[in-house]
Amino acid sequence: MRFRSQPTSGYVIHAVSGTNTISFAIDATAADTAGLLGFAVERIDPEENERYFMYGFKVFKTVIPVPTKGLVVSTRDHPIQSFVWDDFTAKAGRPYTYLFHPLKGTPKNLDRSATPISIDVRAEPLYTSGPHDVFFNRGVASSQAYERQFGNKRPDDLKPASKRQKALDWLSRDLDNALLRFIRQAKAGDTLLGCFYEFRYEPVVAELKKAIGEGVDVQLVIDAKVNEHTDSKGKFHESFPRVENRKAIQKAGIPAARVHLREAKRNDIQHNKFMVLLKGAARTPAEVWTGSTNISMGGIHGQTNVGHWLRDGAVAERFKAYWELLAQDPGGKAGDSATVVRKKNAELKEAVEALGAVPEKPADIPPGTTPIFSPRRGGSILDLYFQLVDEADDLACITLAFGINKDFKARLTDNTADNAIAFFLLEKKDKPTKANANTFVFIGAKQNIYKAWGSFLREPLHQWAKETSAMGLGLNKHVSFIHSKFLLRDPLGADPVVVTGSANFSDASTNSNDENMLAIRGDRRVADIYFTEFNRLFNHYYFRSVVESLKDRGADANTDASLFLAEKDQWLEKYKPGSLRAKRVAIFRDMAVS
Repeated sequence: MRFRSQPTSGYVIHAVSGTNTISFAIDATAADTAGLLGFAVERIDPEENERYFMYGFKVFKTVIPVPTKGLVVSTRDHPIQSFVWDDFTAKAGRPYTYLFHPLKGTPKNLDRSATPISIDVRAEPLYTSGPHDVFFNRGVASSQAYERQFGNKRPDDLKPASKRQKALDWLSRDLDNALLRFIRQAKAGDTLLGCFYEFRYEPVVAELKKAIGEGVDVQLVIDAKVNEHTDSKGKFHESFPRVENRKAIQKAGIPAARVHLREAKRNDIQHNKFMVLLKGAARTPAEVWTGSTNISMGGIHGQTNVGHWLRDGAVAERFKAYWELLAQDPGGKAGDSATVVRKKNAELKEAVEALGAVPEKPADIPPGTTPIFSPRRGGSILDLYFQLVDEADDLACITLAFGINKDFKARLTDNTADNAIAFFLLEKKDKPTKANANTFVFIGAKQNIYKAWGSFLREPLHQWAKETSAMGLGLNKHVSFIHSKFLLRDPLGADPVVVTGSANFSDASTNSNDENMLAIRGDRRVADIYFTEFNRLFNHYYFRSVVESLKDRGADANTDASLFLAEKDQWLEKYKPGSLRAKRVAIFRDMAVS
C-alpha cells in the first residue's frame, strides 16, 4: 500500500508498506534543511496503545565516543541521517502513525522545536482472499538481532526446547506457518500435487502424510536423480537430494504409490518447489503454492526465501498440466543411447513449451499472472528477464543466488547514470576468479548498478557484535545467504512487473532444469510486498558488504567515519541532485498512489 503525508514545513513523507516492512522517503525539496542533524522517528501503535521513538545503531561520537557491543539507541537522541528509511518491525495488517521530527542544534543540545511530519500507514495483511499472498522468511540469520536473542548458537543447541522453537519461529517468520496452512486447507476429496527438489523438512512431510490420512489425494514428484560421485580429494558424495528425500518419505510412512521419482535427465536438477490444490472429485484446479523455498530446514529458516500463494484457477490449470508432464519422468534415461537422449530431451522441451505461450518482450507480458515453465529451447525467456531489468524506467531490483549471467552483464555495460537505478542482491561478491580472470566484466555505479552480497560481521565492529552465517548455525550447506529468485521492474510505478519462482536467471535454469516462474504484471500489492522486503534484505547485507570490502582493501572498518553520525549537516551533501540517494527519493516522490 502507498501513502503520502500532508506537506509540513516544506517536508513530505512518502511510504510503501509490505506485510512486515514499511519503506519511507522524505522529500525535503521545499524545506529549510540548513543545520539539519536528522530525524527522530516516533511510532504510534493504536492497537497496542504504544507510543515510542524507534531505535537505531549509529551514534554521535561526541556523545558516545566508544560504543559498546550490542548498544541500541533511540532516534530521539541519535537521529536517522537519511531521507530514505525502513521500519522492519511492523506487524501485518496493523495501522501506525509515524512522526518524523526534524532535529537541529548540536549533538549535545538538540533543537526539537520543529513541527514533526505525520503520516498514517497500514501494513499489508498477511492473509487475504485475493489472488496473491506473499511470505518471506527473515533470511538474515547473520544479524545483530539473532546474536542478541540467541547468542549465535545453533537452534539445535538452544535449551530448553521452547527456546529452540522460538529461534526457528524468529528465523522463518510466517513462511513456515503459511506453507503448512496451504496444505491444511485441503479437505477430504481434494487433491494436492506437489513437485519438490528438496523434500526433507519433517513438519511439512508429516503434514502431507496427515492429509493423506484425512482423505486428501496427495501425489508427489520428487527429485531422485542419481548423482553420486567421488570428488578430487577422494571423498564419496551420496546422491543429493535423492538420498535425504527418500529417507524423509520412508520415515513419514508416505506410501510409495504416492511418490513419482524424477530420475531422467540425471545431470539436470528437478528444481521446482510447488504445490497445486485441486478441489473436489472433479479435480478442479484452484490454487498454487510456489516460490524459492525448498522443503528443508535451511530453506525455511536459513537463507533468504519466499513462498507465493496464488489463487487463480487458470494458472493452477497450467501448473497441473506441468505436474502431469513431470510425473511421467520425461527425458533421457540411464542406458539410453546419445541419440535417444537428445530426442527425448528435445521432446520434453517441446512439451513444456506446448503448455502455453509465454512473452518474449516486456510489452508482451499481459496483465495478471503468466506462468513460465522450464526446460525450454533458446534464450528468449532469459533475455526477457534481462530486458526487464535493463529497460526499466526508474528502478529495477533482482536477487541472484549464483552470480550474474555473462550475457546479462554484456547488456548492462553500456548503461549510464541516465538509466534506471538497478539494485543487485547476490549470494557472493561479483569478482573475477581464476577461471574467468581474462573475461570478467565489472558492472557498478558507472552503470547506475549497486550491489550487495551475502556477508556477516566476522568480528566485533564498535557496537556491532560478531555474527555467524546460516552455515555456521547448521542450517545450510550450499547457499548460505541469498536463495530467493525474483526481479522487480518499476515496482512503484503504475504498471509494476514482478517475476518470482524457482529459476536462478541462468542458462541452466531456462534450458536444462525443471523450473517454474510467475510473471505478475499490474498488481501493486504484490509489487509493494516484494519491494519492501527487497529493501530490508538489501540494506541488511549492504552494510556488511561495505565492511567486507574495506577489509579486503586492508582498511580498518573500525575507523570508517560513516560508522558514526555526522556532527553537523554535511550528511546532506550525499543528496545533491543527480546522486544515487537523490534518485531514490525521487522514485518515491513520483510513485503511483491513486
